[in-house]
This record gives sequence, C-alpha cells and structure tokens, in this order.
Amino acid sequence: MVCNSYLKTVILQAGKYIQKVTRGFARFANLRSPKTISALRFSSDRIFPSIRKMMVDTSATGNRGMTSNSLSEKVDDRGYASGGWKSEDGKLSCGYSSFKGKRASMEDFYDVKTCKMNGQTVCLFGIFDGHGGSRAAEYLKENLFKNLMNHPEFLANTRLAISETYQQTDSDFLESGKDTFRDDGSTASTAVLVGNHLYVANVGDSRTVISKAGKAIPLSEDHKPNRSDERKRIENAGGVVMWAGTWRVGGVLAMSRAFGNRMLKQFVVAEPEIQEQELDEEFELLVLASDGLWDVVPNEDAVSLALLEEEPESAARKLIETAFSRGSADNITCIVVRLYHELETKPQSETHTQSETEMELQAQSEPKSEEPQMETEAETKREAQPETEPQMETEAETKREAQTETEPEGRTEPQTESEAVTKSGPTPTDG
Repeated sequence: MVCNSYLKTVILQAGKYIQKVTRGFARFANLRSPKTISALRFSSDRIFPSIRKMMVDTSATGNRGMTSNSLSEKVDDRGYASGGWKSEDGKLSCGYSSFKGKRASMEDFYDVKTCKMNGQTVCLFGIFDGHGGSRAAEYLKENLFKNLMNHPEFLANTRLAISETYQQTDSDFLESGKDTFRDDGSTASTAVLVGNHLYVANVGDSRTVISKAGKAIPLSEDHKPNRSDERKRIENAGGVVMWAGTWRVGGVLAMSRAFGNRMLKQFVVAEPEIQEQELDEEFELLVLASDGLWDVVPNEDAVSLALLEEEPESAARKLIETAFSRGSADNITCIVVRLYHELETKPQSETHTQSETEMELQAQSEPKSEEPQMETEAETKREAQPETEPQMETEAETKREAQTETEPEGRTEPQTESEAVTKSGPTPTDG
C-alpha cells in the first residue's frame, strides 16, 4: 500500500512537471509575438523602473521622410538627470534636467523629439507630471508625440491634430488599463515648433513660459479647480469642487484637467488649451516645467535665471537647483529651449554699425583733408587778385593822367566831381 501510494505521488508530480514544461515550450514559442514582447517589456519596466525613468526618446515614427537627431543624457551622483541638444543649423538648442527631490519615487517624465517632415524642421518638447503613480506619465512619454506626428493633419492643421491626439491618447491609456484597479493620471505641457510657428498645449498644472525681450510671458494657464471657468465646467457636468487643504475636484484631485483618472473622467478631461505664437527675433527662450518648479519659482524669476546661463542645459539645471533650494518638496523637471534666430541679424547689424562708424570717421577726416585744399584755392585766388587789381589801378591812373594832360592845369578831382554834379542837375540847397 505504501508503495502504491508512493508511486501515485510520483506519477502525479511527474504529470505536473510535464504540464509545466509543456506550458514553458508554448510560452517560448509565443515569445516572438508583439503582444508577448509588449507584456514582457511592461513587466521589466515595473521590475526595473529606474532603467527607463529618465530616458529621452528621440525616435521619429511614421513614413513622411522623418529623420531625428540623437540626444545626450547623463545622471550625476546627486541624482540629477540632464542633457542637451543643438540643431544642425545652430538656430535652436535645448537643455533638460530632472530631479526626484524629496519624493520617495519619481513620477515626472519628459520627452524631446526633433525631425524633418516633408523637408520642414519640427521640434517637440514635453513635460509629463504623474500623480497616483508613474504609469500615465510614462505612457504619454512613449506615445503622445508618436501619435501626434502620425496624425494625418499634423502639418496641415497642427492645432486640430494636437487637440484630437491629446484626447485620443487619453482614451487609449484608459483602455490599456481597463482591467486594472489603478486610477493614476498625468499632466502634459507641450511645445510644438513647426518652422517659426509655435503651438503650446496644456493639460493640468505643468506650465510653459516664453521670454520676449527679457519679459516672461506665460503660454499656458494652470488647470486648477478654483479657476472660475473650470469650476463652472465641472459643476455643469455634475461634479463638485471642495476644499481639502487646497481646492480639489470631488475633494480628491488638485487639478481640473488631466490624462487618466478614470473615476473622475467625467469632470477631469484631457482636452488641451492651445496657444499659438509666431516667433521672431525678440523671443529668446522657452521654459517648460512641472509644478515642482512653478510652486516656488515665479515666471519672471525662471526667465531671469535662465537668461543668465549661456547653455540651456546649465539653465535647466540651475532652475532645478533653485527650486530645490527654495523648498520644493515635489519631483522637479524642466526643459529650457534657447532660440538663436536673433544671432542671424546680429553680425549684420554689427557689420552695418562698423561701416557706419567707418563712414563717420571718413566724414570727419575728409573735411580736414579738404579744408587745406580749399584754403589753398582761396589763397591762390587772393594771390591772383592782387596781381590783376594793380593792373586795373594802372589803367585807371593812365586814364587820369590822360585826362590831366588834356584838361587845364590846376583842376583837381573835386572840380571834376562838381562838373559831374552840374551835368546831372542842380544840387538841393538850404532855404
């Protein structure tokens, strides 16, 4: 009996082992399927999140003749991730920096893409600040710009493409997590530069600011529940805005628009507010950052600090360090985009100024060189005049001598004058 029971146990264990091996072979056979690879990649990201945490994606997808530039990135001993990039024509450069700060985990992500589409330069910059987890922010980093560049109206109607892509990407994210109990979300503040035309889109409380002649101009407005228009929109949709340390949608979320947040989706939408700006030589730089920066650094300070640094990477790092030193308790991420188009006209203006200066110097020196010539000519005339005037006097003297010879002796010039008066008529007398 003991032997029989032992044999049964061995057979059962062997059967289970064979089943495991069979399943293993089946899984191995399916490893090459896209779904399996995607699942494995997602699992690895969950196990090793730091590997992908700070990566900047430079790939450009699609089939419109797009080519992308590579970006450099480094992480120092203090945990600052930073990097930079400069365009081939030297008209544009950007720097980025990110820091976990006092938070236990990193939920900020950023993305920079640059490419050529149909022969036109396109640059995309984005800040994504996650809440309730990092999954939504990471999803936006990996998909938002890729979806936007593949939109059929991206170049023809960029504003429409941005609006539709934002909302479609939000729907895709919610669909991807429908079988989970997660309810995380993310902000997005993006700047899309097509030629010299800038489109800034915002969802949430990350922010984009531009510098024009040293002045800070916000190109996005934070989506806070206490904004009058946002509160009205939420309440019209059946929601409530409550005070819980700060104003919150349903007493939960401290922003009125976001990607994700399935439970509040009816009120917390992902429809972006978009501002357009035609860039000229007065615009100097862009600053995009998560609220970890803007909570403690005003727009004017951010622009002033960034303008002090020659390289945008140094500027982004400086802003992160400033925010941390001022007490920011959040993740802090920043992108600084430097616009160098004004340098094209600078050498020309300098050359023009130099040529004007040279002309002024010439104008100042020419009169000095001409004046002696004019004086010489005047002196020559004066020298020539004395030579002719004595001749005229001689002729006059000759005539007088001739008249003296013909006239009676003893007559003088006064007599000649009296004769002239007598000829011309009587002279008036007193009385």
